[in-house]
Amino acid sequence: MSKIKSVTPHVLNVDLKQPFSFSQWEYSSRMTCLIEIETVDGVVGWGECYGPSQMLKHIVNEMKSYLIGEDCMDIQRHWEYLYNRYRDYGQKGLIIEAISGIDIALWDVFGKILNQPVHKLLGGTFRTEVKAYATGFYPVKGDAIKQLAYEAQKYLDEGFLAMKIKVGFGVDIDYEYVKTVRGVIGDKAELMIDANHAYDSIEAIKLGRKIEHFNIGWFEEPVPPEDIKGYQECRRALTIPIAGGECEFTRFGFRDILANRTVDIIQPDTCSTGGLSECRKISAMANAHGVRYNPHAWGTGIGLSANLHLLATLPHNPLSSNPVNPMLEFDQTEYPFRHSIIEETIEQKNGYVQIPTAPGLGATVNRKVLEQYEI
Repeated sequence: MSKIKSVTPHVLNVDLKQPFSFSQWEYSSRMTCLIEIETVDGVVGWGECYGPSQMLKHIVNEMKSYLIGEDCMDIQRHWEYLYNRYRDYGQKGLIIEAISGIDIALWDVFGKILNQPVHKLLGGTFRTEVKAYATGFYPVKGDAIKQLAYEAQKYLDEGFLAMKIKVGFGVDIDYEYVKTVRGVIGDKAELMIDANHAYDSIEAIKLGRKIEHFNIGWFEEPVPPEDIKGYQECRRALTIPIAGGECEFTRFGFRDILANRTVDIIQPDTCSTGGLSECRKISAMANAHGVRYNPHAWGTGIGLSANLHLLATLPHNPLSSNPVNPMLEFDQTEYPFRHSIIEETIEQKNGYVQIPTAPGLGATVNRKVLEQYEI
């Protein structure tokens, strides 16, 4: 038994050279909360929380008193204890986001102790590489159409076989954006759209019908996450698959979404919905209901690594000689320490990213970069 010696949250922040926006607001900086867990034997594991980092730091500091001195391998027990200890104050949101980062770090420790990659401990691999789709197309000041066309060609030239465009700026504007990107990439790459819940079902359906002929892979977050009926209306009205779930939490949150077939594709964020432990349960539920699973990912190399291990273990749904495999969301927006925070390289070649094979997450934090950007 190896006991937990310390749990340390690290908040990192960096100002962007070029602010960018999406349907809700503008980003002028990028921030994250990384979790470092060290055992009494000197094994160090890392996790990442997706959410408001400064607030998460305080919550993790509150939670760590229940973990120090405990067996680091009792991952499920720690998850259940923390969830039940704080469930009266939040079954969703910040509490679960904090647990997520802790959970991922514990899996990293577990893998390093057993000298195995996390995906082996999660049940083994269905794939050794995953297709990556480029997330970008966040409008900046200037000629948006020109920018989108340039970006689409850039991703094609880099080898991407799929990409996702931001919409939610108005039906007519969105139509021009989608038409521009599809015009550049032709049938060389898959194309998805993401409204970041900017519409009600009336406008979302109006947009969907206007762009259906562009062969859209999925329409992500067409309506707010609370509007379950709106999701169902969009799904009934459109031939485009409907995706959502990055704002949902735990198996309890996804239970009714899956049982009622609210979406065609669920997108839990591993760094916020409960970590790897909870995503395993959500994956099993999705498989039982015949719903596809493509995790949301918008973090650093730590979060990317966690998602790669999860993606390696997602079963084919259904089993087929030519299955539809899940994809990795690969953020391409400006984020100076996204990759440099770890010493290993995560890159796509010919549209695919390799699953890490080193022990744990296979992601070694660069302490110099950590110190450079830590608040």
